[in-house]
Amino acid sequence: MNMKLAGSVFIDRHFHALTHKNYRYMWFGQCVSLIGTWMQNIGQSWLVLTLTGSPLKLGLVAACQFLPILLFSLFAGIIVDKFPKKNILIITQSVSMMLAFTLAALVLTDTVRYEYILVLALMLGLNNTLDMPTRQSFNIEIVGKEDLMNAIALNSMTFNLARIIGPSIGAVMMAWLGAGWCFLLNGVSFIAVLYGIIHIEAAPYVRKTRAKEGVLKEIKDGIVYIAKDPILAPTVMLVSVIGTLAFNFNILIPVFTKNVLHMSETTYGTLMSCLGVGSLTGALMMSFRSRMGPRMKVSMAASILVALCLIGNGLTGSVWTCGLLLALTGFFNIMFSTNSNSLLQMSAKEEYRARVMSVYSLVFAGSTPIGSLLSGWIADRFGANGAFIVCGGLTGLLCLIIILKYRGAKGTSSPSMQEAV
Repeated sequence: MNMKLAGSVFIDRHFHALTHKNYRYMWFGQCVSLIGTWMQNIGQSWLVLTLTGSPLKLGLVAACQFLPILLFSLFAGIIVDKFPKKNILIITQSVSMMLAFTLAALVLTDTVRYEYILVLALMLGLNNTLDMPTRQSFNIEIVGKEDLMNAIALNSMTFNLARIIGPSIGAVMMAWLGAGWCFLLNGVSFIAVLYGIIHIEAAPYVRKTRAKEGVLKEIKDGIVYIAKDPILAPTVMLVSVIGTLAFNFNILIPVFTKNVLHMSETTYGTLMSCLGVGSLTGALMMSFRSRMGPRMKVSMAASILVALCLIGNGLTGSVWTCGLLLALTGFFNIMFSTNSNSLLQMSAKEEYRARVMSVYSLVFAGSTPIGSLLSGWIADRFGANGAFIVCGGLTGLLCLIIILKYRGAKGTSSPSMQEAV
């Protein structure tokens, strides 16, 4: 009984978002589904590299997967606010499941071609364009503002625990049975998250559209709102830099493993798991301190530390050193993304939140095509080491410029800014 009470106190203190029944449904479903997602991620990257041998073509697949987010996420933010988010998520998660089964069928029947992978990546990107801002803005409906940062930290913890487990299982499965089984199990894993979403009972927020308010005007209104806010503007700018230049691991790590370390898919899975271990540790730390709320200084400091870790990765040729640096990269990445996500959601007014999160999706994931093609091109010309160094150097330089430009914002009269700093 004492153990049960102690466990309850621990959850209430550090994982208090789990005290909400609706969030538990979502979280447990994601625990299963994200393992499958990471199995597919590493399976697809290794499959493309095996079929083509080209880092640039691997970068093109990632670009296709994220290009729709770049093009359409601003429009998605308008749609998300006008329909119940639960219904949107049921549709988007079902589509993701079907796409995973399709890729599995192509591989298992030996009919897969590089062009087919490009088309499926593009379709998944279109689906994620709607799914990402919906999931981001749905959190506050099922946990409230007080527990939002804890929910975001728990989501990050789940994501990165899956990043440890998924690549490890996926690497073994690829070595024994082939990549097709990674895609098949990913498709099956969506059943868990669909079950959780269906059982959520939350009062949906649906924004009423004002007369004569067109889609383009709503998008412009949201962008102007972000640009004028002393918290939202620098946070979005930092996220755009990190999202473009510092989140290209699906391109750089397999190329680094194959061409620099001269190792197999097992080492690739291990390095991806190292990234996940660091990220999981960072998510746990952010969960424990979530009652303190997000701080602008955390995002600023973490962005510079991410850049330094990327440069360090480019200077090493050792598996052990690379694993350690990737763990540190994951740790600071999660510090940055969890804090920045929380800053945006907690600072935005309710009527703007979905539009703010659609911009977040645009700069965080939608910028990936640019970063993927850039890192793939650099890796093609100068090797994975060069790509790590260039991406890290650019990340550090641009983030430093943003930090210096906005550090004077502490003196603003905005009460939310005073609280965030």
